[in-house]
Amino acid sequence: MTRTDSLQPGPGIDSSYAWMRLAISMLLATIGAVGMWAVVVVLPAVQAEFGVDRAAASMPYTATMVGFAAGNVLVGRAIDRMGYWIPALISSIALSAGLLLAALSTSILQFTLAQGVLIGIGTSVIFGPLIADISHWFNRRRGVAVTAAAAGNYLAGALWPTIMPTLMKAEGWRFTYAAIGIFCLVTMVPLVLMLRRGAPAAAVAGSPGSRSVQPISLSPAALQVLLVVAGLGCCVAMSMPQVHIVAYCMDLGYGVAHGADMLSIMMAGGVVSRLASGFLADRIGAVWTLMIGSVLQCLSLLFYIPFDGLASLYVVSLVFGLSQGGIVPCYAIIVRDYMPAREAGQRIGIVMMATIFGMAIGGWMSGWIYDLTGSYAAAFLNGIAWNILNILAIVLLLWRSRRSLTVAA
Repeated sequence: MTRTDSLQPGPGIDSSYAWMRLAISMLLATIGAVGMWAVVVVLPAVQAEFGVDRAAASMPYTATMVGFAAGNVLVGRAIDRMGYWIPALISSIALSAGLLLAALSTSILQFTLAQGVLIGIGTSVIFGPLIADISHWFNRRRGVAVTAAAAGNYLAGALWPTIMPTLMKAEGWRFTYAAIGIFCLVTMVPLVLMLRRGAPAAAVAGSPGSRSVQPISLSPAALQVLLVVAGLGCCVAMSMPQVHIVAYCMDLGYGVAHGADMLSIMMAGGVVSRLASGFLADRIGAVWTLMIGSVLQCLSLLFYIPFDGLASLYVVSLVFGLSQGGIVPCYAIIVRDYMPAREAGQRIGIVMMATIFGMAIGGWMSGWIYDLTGSYAAAFLNGIAWNILNILAIVLLLWRSRRSLTVAA
């Protein structure tokens, strides 16, 4: 079977409904991903209210990422068995409950538990599981569809950090959290109910319209391990600016508002990067697209060290967002290109879990390094070192994929 034959659409695949489902998925992700970004915005206020150091104040974010990581695997396995909408409905309710309980917390421990157990796991449904679900609906434009679905996360990162400081200034972080929890409940549940249709039958490997798995000289287990290493390395590096940019701006005397604006600019650049990476992956392949993004991210991290003026930080944050936005979705595209479709939810969930653990470890590690050294310079260098590990893993992946093509030829 030629590649052209394998990409002929079956019922539902590449259809108008598939594009409508993608639009709903992006909206759902834009709302639900507030669970990831809200804790970053309130970090300074939570630290001040509970009287803890920077490392302890970073723990709620770390707990959120741990719950988010676990949820990507658990919910991913669930959608492989029962479809997307039931796990998504339960997760949406958990997210809303977590935000409301976090608003009522009386200690950093209670706040951390609400973030990790309910908000983290609840938010996971709009990332790996959503990407896995939407990947079943596209063949010709799978790269674009996957990165567009993943862009909802960054749209949330551009939107919520802009809205939250104004509401926090007027009513405080607790009211802000409660209001967001109610908003998520009344918007996400109806959106999830619009996604009740199951994946098309043609998504099953071997059926008409299915897309053949590409060859690679690695076993599925070895490929999974390599992607986990790459994902962990890139996201430890990625977490440094994303988690600590607000606190970094406060230390430099620029205030929370400027830091939140830089985070929004970073995420807006990430949206552009994700969409562009989808088009690029459909043309040159996800592995090469991943390599380009990883190298550019490493270079942009380096720029943060010498350029710490207010205007310079805005520019560097935009450059960073444009560099790193497409990296994580490429892992999902690689899984779908080189592994069986029936395992997509679990396989993508495992890789997403690794990237999220990278964000969690990196977020805490940067705070810990700051407490030891009194500045963020060493934390940026630490991120660059992890980014180099990520690049080495991708080089190996490129070599193995090219070797398979050579053998096949």
